[in-house]
Amino acid sequence: MKIAVVAANGRVGKLVVKEALDRGNEVKAFVRGENKTVASDFEQKDIMDLTAEDLKGFDAVVDAFGAWEEDKLDGHVKTSQHLCNILSGSDTRLLIVGGAGSLYVNPEHTAVVSDGEDFPAMFLPLAKAQGEELAKLRQRNDVKWTFISPAGDFQADGERSGKYILAGEELTLNSKGESIISYADYAIAMVDEIEKGDHIQQRISVVRE
Repeated sequence: MKIAVVAANGRVGKLVVKEALDRGNEVKAFVRGENKTVASDFEQKDIMDLTAEDLKGFDAVVDAFGAWEEDKLDGHVKTSQHLCNILSGSDTRLLIVGGAGSLYVNPEHTAVVSDGEDFPAMFLPLAKAQGEELAKLRQRNDVKWTFISPAGDFQADGERSGKYILAGEELTLNSKGESIISYADYAIAMVDEIEKGDHIQQRISVVRE
């Protein structure tokens, strides 16, 4: 498959690039600065400067944008909507690296993880930003998007176990009662979804077995 990874220099982006290349896919990394990925095919370009021509011919585009600083959090909506606009009406799939804060915690889907009293206050702005990003995506029926939420404990340096549970809109715990996944296992799940393409215009989630 031909895959583009946008904001590829991030920790998740770099792992997705490597995972996709290791499986024999053709991968192009889009980075703002020096290429820090293992991709030999790369281009220095900001997400907001990408055009439909830049992404023409790809089977899938991965939006690995991430921001923690409060003055940059609106970038989650801006960047994914920009990608939606330039991919609108095409067969190219758009896969978003999402967050866990917007996962539902009840069957009625009226409460989310970030509503909890014990949810860390420092993560609330990010959870809100990514929740808004998902809400905007749900309004798009002109793009083949998939929003992939990690487990609650998203571990940058966690081990690559190669095993995960594919779940849906609700926070899912593993057999140990944990909501946890490493960046490496998340990258595996991301590339699996790229290759299978089973969840068009849906949000899914993943947790370590």
